Amino acid sequence: MILTLTINPAIDRTITADKLVFEDRGYILDRTEVPGGRGINASQVIHSFGGKTVAILTAGGATGQRIEKLVSKLGFPYDAVPVHSESRTNLTISDRHGLTVKLNEVGAPLGAGELAEIRKRVEARLPKATWLMICGSIQPGVPPDFYCEIIEMAKSRGVKTLLDTDGEALQRALETRPTVIAPNQHEAERLLGRALITRNQCLEAVDAMHTMGPENVILSLGSRGVVGSCAEGVYEVLPPRVDVVSPIGAGDALAAAFVWSMEKKKSFAESLRWGVAAGTASAKLPGLSFATLEQTKLVYKTVEVRPPRPSAATS
Repeated sequence: MILTLTINPAIDRTITADKLVFEDRGYILDRTEVPGGRGINASQVIHSFGGKTVAILTAGGATGQRIEKLVSKLGFPYDAVPVHSESRTNLTISDRHGLTVKLNEVGAPLGAGELAEIRKRVEARLPKATWLMICGSIQPGVPPDFYCEIIEMAKSRGVKTLLDTDGEALQRALETRPTVIAPNQHEAERLLGRALITRNQCLEAVDAMHTMGPENVILSLGSRGVVGSCAEGVYEVLPPRVDVVSPIGAGDALAAAFVWSMEKKKSFAESLRWGVAAGTASAKLPGLSFATLEQTKLVYKTVEVRPPRPSAATS
């Protein structure tokens, strides 16, 4: 079973417009409201691929109730930790050309008792888990080493971890050597304090992040694919050219498909290929939509995996 943790979920409101341009009007074509949060999204993909998953999340106030109601319709089991503060709402605006603007609330602080309850819920689920995906941001006031505690707890029970977060929470958690970290380009740039523009800069960044502690690194580069580093070396995995309709959630699909494949005992490179296929197939869909396994298989056939080169972290 793949366990996901989202301590800062949201209602994701998505508006699709005909165009997004400065100083001119656009027209709304569609609007949707779905439960948001990287872990919830990951569980949705894993479930649709036929995998077993449980999503742990927090839920507070009327927004939290709506999140629970929407998650309950997705078909997989979830465990909602009640919190006092109102859950957040995020807004995403995209157009038919794939241009996207995301406006996220930061979320409300959690109390010490609420954090203790989250740890308790995770601990109770770990005996039946093979992987724990720790996904998304932490709220203001949550200790930046909170994810460190969760990773250590999982490691002590033989559960592998994928960490998909940003900022100080990511930086602190590297010390605990998670099984995989999966930053996107912007998150990696913030972690390393430098821009990543060229291919060589991305390759160097993966080496640099690998030396910071994690066992494996996946650097997501959107339409340019991923660069992944493991014990065998550094892989570049390239997607086919597609017409991107909406890139929202493509990174979540990538991480979920990667873990789904790893749980099936596939190789690191093969799992990267599945991840890139899922992210690419999802980017071809409107709004916050995730590709099915069949849609992902069609893209998988055209994903290129380049032979690995030695990794500076393992050489």
